Amino acid sequence: MGWNSWNQVRCYDLTEQVVRSAADALVETGLRDKGYRYVVVDDCWQDVRRGPSGELRPHPERFPSGMAALASYVHERGLRFGIYATPGSETCAMRWDDYPGTGLGSLGHERQDAELFASWGVDFLKYDWCQADLTDGLEPEPAFRTMRAMLDDLERPMLYSIAEYGEHEPWRWAPGLADQWRTTQDLGPAWASVARVIDSQARLADFSGRPGGWNDPDMLQIGNGSLTVEECRSHFSFWAMLDAPLFLGTDIAALSPELLAIVGNEEVIAVDQDFGGEQGRRVWTGDGEEIWTKRLHSGGVVVLVHNRNETERVVTCTAERIGAPEASSYDVRDLWSHRGLGPLGDGLDLELSPHGVRLLAVAP
Repeated sequence: MGWNSWNQVRCYDLTEQVVRSAADALVETGLRDKGYRYVVVDDCWQDVRRGPSGELRPHPERFPSGMAALASYVHERGLRFGIYATPGSETCAMRWDDYPGTGLGSLGHERQDAELFASWGVDFLKYDWCQADLTDGLEPEPAFRTMRAMLDDLERPMLYSIAEYGEHEPWRWAPGLADQWRTTQDLGPAWASVARVIDSQARLADFSGRPGGWNDPDMLQIGNGSLTVEECRSHFSFWAMLDAPLFLGTDIAALSPELLAIVGNEEVIAVDQDFGGEQGRRVWTGDGEEIWTKRLHSGGVVVLVHNRNETERVVTCTAERIGAPEASSYDVRDLWSHRGLGPLGDGLDLELSPHGVRLLAVAP
């Protein structure tokens, strides 16, 4: 959980002040104390070429204080510091944003870069594929394992987050190699993109939940683009059901009270951070309606009821639809309204807005 710079400022607007402001905002809004701890600097932090000894250097105009000083600033606020690198010779911004760099990827510099990051106080490494197969003839698994070996040699532990967008099914080979692995292409700030990613995750439940290894459907787009408040609530609910990393990518200080209430909902965060059960699964579909369930370590179940339609719907949640023994008795709590709804009984009729959800804790 934390914040990443990319969705907010992308490449050329990334500065050390943007990063400091994000760290301050996590503290001032109380989000740090709710679990948002990592502050991750994405692509374009680098000077356009390496130094005389082959070392990466921060951009002198946008990061004049240096990365070690920035990491210290983040650490002093009770947060952890993350940085971006790639296994090939190019970064993604060099390929798609015309970033004027040369040799900024870690290819041939893996040990040097890992040791440099550790000396700066890095706690999190985002390692991004960026089509290194096309530019450098690399294969994903061996390339990601090379940096894994470098990190294992360090005295400073780092969370290792790899991104190759699910193109080579990392959920099959990344467990034990990385702490989390991207499963999709980049998530856009529109509901159609969020819905597409949700559908793509339905088949991956069996590959998440191992100790230290999680499917990553990409960073949150809450507060960005055309997403409505209702769609943001649905977005956050689904990411919680998927045990997804929760990384904000917007100006945190500018979030409305409604959006802050969404990303700061401790009951929903607890669903995301409950690793004792399993990633959520789609268990029922109807006419543009669906129900997902997620087992908790306590033995209870969280149920997500979703309306995919463009019109309001009433969806009935029953014991049969969520796979619970009909003879048992269950109490239901709404995790967004923070109130009990009484027994499940013969079923609950739930009114849902277009693209809306109800997130329910169902316990014996």
